[in-house]
Amino acid sequence: MAGKIKDMSKVKQMLRLHQNGVSNRQIATELSINKETVNRYIKRAKGDHLPISELLNLEDPVLQHRMTGGNPAYVDNRFEELKEKLSYYERELGRKHVTLKTLWEEYLVENPNGYSLTQFRYHFRQHTKAKRKNPSSILKDLYVPGEKLFIDFAGDSMEYIDRKTAEVIKVQVFVACMPATDYGFAMAVPSQKSEDFIHALTSCFHALGGVPKIIVSDNLKAAVSKTDPYEPQINRIMEDMANHYGCVVVPARPRRPKDKGLVENHVKIVYNRVYAQLRNRTFFSLEELNCAIAEKMLAHNRKRMQQHPYTREEHFLATEKSQLQPLPQDKFEVRHYADLQVGLNGCIYLGRDKHHYSVPHIHIGEKSHVIYTRNLVKIYIKGECIAVHPRDYKQGGYTLEKSHLASNTLAFRERSPQYYINRGHSVLAELGQVFECMFATANVPVETFYRGCDGLLKLQRTTDPNLFKKACETALLYQRYRYAFIDRLIKSKCRGIYEITMSQSQQAFPSHENVRGKSHFK
Repeated sequence: MAGKIKDMSKVKQMLRLHQNGVSNRQIATELSINKETVNRYIKRAKGDHLPISELLNLEDPVLQHRMTGGNPAYVDNRFEELKEKLSYYERELGRKHVTLKTLWEEYLVENPNGYSLTQFRYHFRQHTKAKRKNPSSILKDLYVPGEKLFIDFAGDSMEYIDRKTAEVIKVQVFVACMPATDYGFAMAVPSQKSEDFIHALTSCFHALGGVPKIIVSDNLKAAVSKTDPYEPQINRIMEDMANHYGCVVVPARPRRPKDKGLVENHVKIVYNRVYAQLRNRTFFSLEELNCAIAEKMLAHNRKRMQQHPYTREEHFLATEKSQLQPLPQDKFEVRHYADLQVGLNGCIYLGRDKHHYSVPHIHIGEKSHVIYTRNLVKIYIKGECIAVHPRDYKQGGYTLEKSHLASNTLAFRERSPQYYINRGHSVLAELGQVFECMFATANVPVETFYRGCDGLLKLQRTTDPNLFKKACETALLYQRYRYAFIDRLIKSKCRGIYEITMSQSQQAFPSHENVRGKSHFK
């Protein structure tokens, strides 16, 4: 198709909306795609002999091959009909007295507008050439289809520009190839760290549509924890990945690049067919860069090989893809491990994120085994999973589950002005009024008064009820609600307060007999 090829995930959304009766114009609006582009893809899907429901179940590379016309040599729609029967014709040709011309005549009966005999023979021979072992390529014969995947990182980096900061971000390029067919894959990742390396490798599996039996890697730290020519040690993350996908990892020998010579050569090809061709383009995100790399690698895999009459993609689809192991239902997530002690606060502290996660308080002081991924933190004690939390990257924060906390901890965390007011009223009405006035007149954060409230509650428990009540009444009268004032009143046993209060309520000024009023002068 003309123009930039859309991601197959976007094309599948178009087809699914069309299948649900949505108009092409509405699909274009919903997906923010040009209407003519939607028209072309929908027309192409309708022209395919497979129904849309089956097209939606195809893997992305296969669907893209059908939606974009595939190899430039096969732009004719008639090839889509023919290629589905090529394997059948190959089997029939092995039967007695059957010739290729006989098969072509049967083909024309079913497809009156089909290929001529010459074109029919050409496409059939292309199919058989892609499956035939080439006797002149001795090294090729050593590789079993679907058995190995060679992986490495390119020595030179690529880059993109951050839109927000205008910073030039350098990225590493992961390169892989299937040695039996030389089918290649490349992808840019932020670094060669384990998480980025595993992300690139699993993305390669999904692009291939299956998993090879053996992964042959370089001795990079993301895969090998200890190099050795005979018994290298694979790191834990790589072992988990291999177990998840049902494959094994066999690192190349140190300083022996010929052990994976094809991927070393593929890196040079990537330099020529990706780096060089993208050298004058500017990218503003890693996703945008990877889209461009994928386009160039697709063109590379569909380019006719110099020593063979077929492309890498043709060879891969014909001989290798069916030999790959199926992908598991769930994509692998990198797992990390840690042995941590439950602290006195009822939490384990994950130093990698500087974050606390709660466990049931009965396990305080015990040793725990923690397994955490990008999204989850699982905590085990004595082989039992006692807590599961979503992973939080906030440094110094706490992820707590209410049921894990002890009663006193729970009470402490649920403090609020209303909490103290309710507690005050439950023990003494005057104390509740003191708390109400204290928070109502606060001109600083209310948390400032929490410790004072705790002190007054303790005073109430250890003081004579009548004396404490009198102290609270005095605090309300003088509008002084702080702990220090009420504590001084209690320590002085409210001495003199009651008499002063009574005299003030009876008269504003004291009465003295020696003071003469105006009646004396009458």
